[in-house]
Amino acid sequence: MSNIGFRVLPLNNRASKEIIEQYSNFVTPHISDNINRLNSVNSSIRPIHTQGKLVGSALTVKTRPGDNLLVHKAIDMAEPGDVIMIDAGGDLSNAIMGEIMVRISKKKGINGFVVDGAIRDSKEIREMNYPLYSKGVTHRGPYKDGPGEINVPVQIGGTVVNPGDIVVGDMDGIVVVPMEEADDLQRKIQQTIEDERKTMESIENETVDRSWVNTRLREKGCEGV
Repeated sequence: MSNIGFRVLPLNNRASKEIIEQYSNFVTPHISDNINRLNSVNSSIRPIHTQGKLVGSALTVKTRPGDNLLVHKAIDMAEPGDVIMIDAGGDLSNAIMGEIMVRISKKKGINGFVVDGAIRDSKEIREMNYPLYSKGVTHRGPYKDGPGEINVPVQIGGTVVNPGDIVVGDMDGIVVVPMEEADDLQRKIQQTIEDERKTMESIENETVDRSWVNTRLREKGCEGV
């Protein structure tokens, strides 16, 4: 019988190294524009680190607010290149993790964390510049009792994340790409990059066409255009 709410499942469907490498070249706005601005972790979850990119396959954790027993288990399970996505219910009463857990994770080659909850030791983590996003910071530590689940669908900042999804984070925020959509989506993103390159070129050449602004205003019924 399944013990729903207190169970550990394996992660069997990580994205290929080739796909992860490809997405490491993309910025979150380009990805977001090609998924209709959805599947984006909302802006309440912000980077603790100061620069750099977070890319990897999602290893998901759903935990009781203020408790990190299952997060410790996820760190032990994670493989190099994984991103641990922690659904702590957005609660900020207790930190889910801090410097010691980050140092263990960095040593293991885990690419980073996204925490829908609080962390602590923010100064030390910021100085390490280890990719970590969280909703808030508090000095109050966690409990280690459970329950919780590993590698089940979770909700992070208003977005559903499934185990194995591709996570991309930069200083603008975090987007989540369903693994089954990654190949098709990357072709669209490449086209966006090329279109933007041409726009930048036209700006430099002073040939950029801005007529679309008035066209759109007229279409919307704006007076005085």
